[in-house]
Amino acid sequence: MKAPHAKEEIPDALRREVRLLGTVLGHVLRESAGSDLLDEVERIRLAAIAFRGVPNETRRVAVMDLVDDLDADRAELVARAFTVYFQLVNLAEQHQRMRALRERAHRGEPPRHSLEETVGRLRDELGEDQLAELLGRLEITNVITAHPTEARRRAVVETLRRVAAQLERLDDPRLAPAERADVERRLHEEIAALWHTDQLRQDRPEPLDEVRAAMWLFDETIFTLAPAFYRELDRALGPDADGRGSGLRPPAFDAFLRWGSWIGGDRDGNPRVTSEVTRQVLDVHADHVLRGLERTTRRIARELSASERDVPPSEELLHSLEEDAQVFPQLAKDLARKLPDAPHRRKLTLCAERLVPTPSGIADGYPSPSSLLADLAIVQRSLVAGGADRLAYGELQHLAWQVETFGFHLAALEIRQHADVHATALAELHDDAASAQTDEVLATLRVMAQLQRRFGPQACRRYVVSFSTSAADVLAVHELARIAVPDGSLAIDVVPLFESRADLQRAPKILDDLISDPEFARRLQTRGRRLEVMLGYSDSAKDVGFLAANLALYEAQRNLAAWARRNDVRLTLFHGRGGALGRGGGPAGRAILGQAPGSVDGRFKVTEQGEVVVERYGDRRVALRHLEQVTSAVLTVSTPEAIRAADVEERFDVPAREIAVASERAWRDLVEREGFAGYFARVTPITELSELAIGSRPARRDAGEGLDRLRAIPWVFAWSQNRCNLPGWYGLGTGLAAIDIDVLRAMYEQWPFFTSVLENAQLSLAKADLPIAELYLALGEDDEVRRAIKQEYERTVDLVLRVTRQEAVLEPRVVLRRAIELRNPYVDALSFLQVRFLRELRAAQGENEAQSRRLVQLTINGIAAGLQNTG
Repeated sequence: MKAPHAKEEIPDALRREVRLLGTVLGHVLRESAGSDLLDEVERIRLAAIAFRGVPNETRRVAVMDLVDDLDADRAELVARAFTVYFQLVNLAEQHQRMRALRERAHRGEPPRHSLEETVGRLRDELGEDQLAELLGRLEITNVITAHPTEARRRAVVETLRRVAAQLERLDDPRLAPAERADVERRLHEEIAALWHTDQLRQDRPEPLDEVRAAMWLFDETIFTLAPAFYRELDRALGPDADGRGSGLRPPAFDAFLRWGSWIGGDRDGNPRVTSEVTRQVLDVHADHVLRGLERTTRRIARELSASERDVPPSEELLHSLEEDAQVFPQLAKDLARKLPDAPHRRKLTLCAERLVPTPSGIADGYPSPSSLLADLAIVQRSLVAGGADRLAYGELQHLAWQVETFGFHLAALEIRQHADVHATALAELHDDAASAQTDEVLATLRVMAQLQRRFGPQACRRYVVSFSTSAADVLAVHELARIAVPDGSLAIDVVPLFESRADLQRAPKILDDLISDPEFARRLQTRGRRLEVMLGYSDSAKDVGFLAANLALYEAQRNLAAWARRNDVRLTLFHGRGGALGRGGGPAGRAILGQAPGSVDGRFKVTEQGEVVVERYGDRRVALRHLEQVTSAVLTVSTPEAIRAADVEERFDVPAREIAVASERAWRDLVEREGFAGYFARVTPITELSELAIGSRPARRDAGEGLDRLRAIPWVFAWSQNRCNLPGWYGLGTGLAAIDIDVLRAMYEQWPFFTSVLENAQLSLAKADLPIAELYLALGEDDEVRRAIKQEYERTVDLVLRVTRQEAVLEPRVVLRRAIELRNPYVDALSFLQVRFLRELRAAQGENEAQSRRLVQLTINGIAAGLQNTG
């Protein structure tokens, strides 16, 4: 396939890589399907480019004629060709980002928001003592969810990783001609494998399938990512007062990264997640983390070959070896014979051996992560006493960081259930008429207690209550826990999730009611007055629209932070962000910088889901950069100066409320008009998307057909498919029009939150495309709605550009804007194909309904890859 024409903004290396991948894909298509397929792809591509250049009726018809002339089998091949091309281009762009970071590092230029830059700046602003205090209270938690927005199969993702490995080889200037030829052969082989892999899953995954898919990410990147990240921070902090740098001294901070997971724990609307599934999840987690720890410990033991003549062991280490010999007499004897002068190596080998039986609960295993850490500390102290500081604080410190970060449970499993389920359960238990659903609630709480006994309280103690509307919703879970586990052994932190705008506004009052309960107040005190509250981004945006939801969330953050200060509570706000901009997505670092002053204060917790998880953590270097940006942003907004910035925003309270009111009115006028649910179903592939086997959870909370029962993820996903991107901007233009332009410009220039909102809106507007969207909107046969969407889009673009003083959307972000422009003609081709088969399905005209539905679903995958977003 031909690469798009690239202008000077596209780096030469990226242009060469895209051209190479396109050429190889062209060879593969010709070999497998003949030259005719390439010719058809090219004709449709050129016609789509012509339509984009001048989007008139003649050129629209020309593209549709080409698409309509394809039989279903040929259309599938064309859709697959464009989809694979996008996947390869995405890979090349990610590779270019890493190449650019590497080149900057070689030039000695730390990237913006790097740890080196941030630590240096904060040291100058705060001084050593305040910087150390800030680092001491850092808590950053990433919670991986099973929300179904990753449209790619795991087989596809793994094949793309192998292609990426070959691109990495090509960057090596030392490659000999034969080696370069081998890379090209491998590229042909892997891209052929990608072409021949079915893009659609045949069966919907079960929750445990989703758990195992997540384990792939932990095994491949996240497990080794944590110590690499800590090392970067340790290096950025520089030498201590004695001049000892990273690797020669203990780290100057505690491990502060944590991972959580909802996979196999989130049962809100997912009947496949049962107490038995939840019980099995941590077995899978433990198996992976303990194997990883054992493997790492054995590797470090092999490398720790220091002789006792050079590094004499401490008495503490020798005594520890004697104790180990009581547990593993034969192994200790064999090691003493094989390694008589390497006591540190013997000790670590025995540590590894104790990790083997730990999963099965045999007494010889470590009872807890702290006991393993105690052994590692003995080895470190002995090495330091023997003068081998580098051996103590090098790879051995990496192992200690992994134990501190992941424990024996890898990621804390969090439970989530709808508030109504708990209210029903209590009512049934009161009437002595428990249903199967109530039995399952109690069984889940009992499983939590069992998991805590095996893996420790941190392994599974948080219980998120979705759609919390009162203190009673939190207290209900505590009451159910007392019934399920009457001995009080269950340690449980109930986390209210406030999702609607009304509940976000009531949140401080609900918390007042909560802490006035004597039993809850006692629990709060025993937990060090720590409390967690979750904010829902998805349903609030679906409820009141993009701008009003963002403002409501910001106000909730500000009010909750003030509430915590009044009540001497250490509050952690858990941000339920989605992948798409219409669900709170977007660049994480920028989002943190736009949080309400004082609402972070060193503690940040967020959901990572769907395709965003693979995008951020599929490549170790990308993941390292992501964590660096997040941590830098959390540090930046947690300084006293940043917290005092609340004074600035108070000047904008009144105009912000006026914008929110006008924006919400426009949103409700659209989505609450009679017949809009049916219109939405006709103009988007929501039905076909909901049937995709991309997650175990249904698209709707129950069998209801209304928009209120539709989950926010498919809602956003569907609007991105028809190129409207409506949830990411609709109502913004009307809201901005309610305020004087000079006031808006002051808000944009002086208020980080508002800056972030308009920058995110620009991303949505740039990926929206009205000429293509109108092809879909025509399927709805409602000119009034179509005109309303078009007019609001034009109004929004006009006002955003006037406020930001730009000539074009995304004007400052040249590379991103150009990347979208280059992709559009290819995405357009898939959109024309999708519209054809949607039209046939809606009119029941297709000869083969199942095949038409499959073709729509194939184009869903391709468009998602081209736009680089789903739900």
